[in-house]
Amino acid sequence: MTITYKDSEGIAGMRVAGRLAGELLDYLAPLVKPGITTNELDSLAEAYTTQVLHAISAPLNYAPGGHHPYPKSICTSINHQVCHGIPNDKPLKKGDIVNVDVTIMKDGWHGDSSRMYMVGEVSVAAKRLCQLTYEAMWRGIVKVKAGAYLGDIGYAIQSFAEGHGLSVVREYCGHGIGRLFHEDPQVLHYGKPGSLDQLKAGMTITIEPMLNAGRKEVKEMGDGWTIVTKDRSLSAQWEHTVLVTPTGYEVLTLSAQSPAIPGFVAPSA
Repeated sequence: MTITYKDSEGIAGMRVAGRLAGELLDYLAPLVKPGITTNELDSLAEAYTTQVLHAISAPLNYAPGGHHPYPKSICTSINHQVCHGIPNDKPLKKGDIVNVDVTIMKDGWHGDSSRMYMVGEVSVAAKRLCQLTYEAMWRGIVKVKAGAYLGDIGYAIQSFAEGHGLSVVREYCGHGIGRLFHEDPQVLHYGKPGSLDQLKAGMTITIEPMLNAGRKEVKEMGDGWTIVTKDRSLSAQWEHTVLVTPTGYEVLTLSAQSPAIPGFVAPSA
C-alpha cells in the first residue's frame, strides 16, 4: 500500500479542487426537482464544470480495472440505487431521493463530494435515512486526526448507523485522493477502533458512508456500474474529502450552501 502525503503545495491544490466540488453541488441543488432528468443534470454539471469552474469532470470516461469507461460527468443514484448510478432520460418524480456524486479535477488535483437531494416532499422514512446518513458521515469525520486509525472512523459510522436500525454497505468505501481519483488507503465505513492504517498529517481521504434502510447486501446492475440494494430498500450516501491535520481535520469540500454541520461537531484545527 502506497499512501501519499500532501505537502503545502499539494494541500493548496486539494483545497481548490475540493471547494469547486462543493460549488458544483451548490449549483445543482435548486435544479433537482420533479420533472428534470438526470441526463439534464449531467449536461448542466458538465457545462458548469468546464465553462464556469474551468475544471475537468473526473468521472467522465473513468475506467478502473475491469470496468468499461463511465459515460457521464456525474453519478446520480436514486432511491434503492446505492452508488454509481448512470444519468438517463427518466424524469425525477416527487418523493424520490437522489444522491449526486461529483469529482472535480483542477490543476491535476481531485475534489470528491456527494449529497442527498430530496425531490419535492418525500416520506418520513426517506427523510430520516438521509438525515441519519449525513450525521453518520460526520460521526466518522470527527474521528480524523493524526495518530487515530482508519478503524476508528469505520467503528464510529457503523455503531451509529446500526444503533438507528440502518445497515452499512460493505463492498464500497472511501479512499485516498490526490493526484489520482482513487489512491490508498481504503476507508471502510465499518470496523474496530484502533485497527487498520494510522492517520498521519498530510493524508487526504474521502469519507462516504452508504447506508441502507433494509439489509446491507447489494448487487451490480447490467450496465456494469449501477449498484442497488438486493432487497430494493432505500439507500443514502453523503461524501466529503477530508485533510488530516496534526491536531484534527479540515473538510475540503465544504461550500457556501453545504448543509449545516451537526451540532455535536466541535471546531477542528
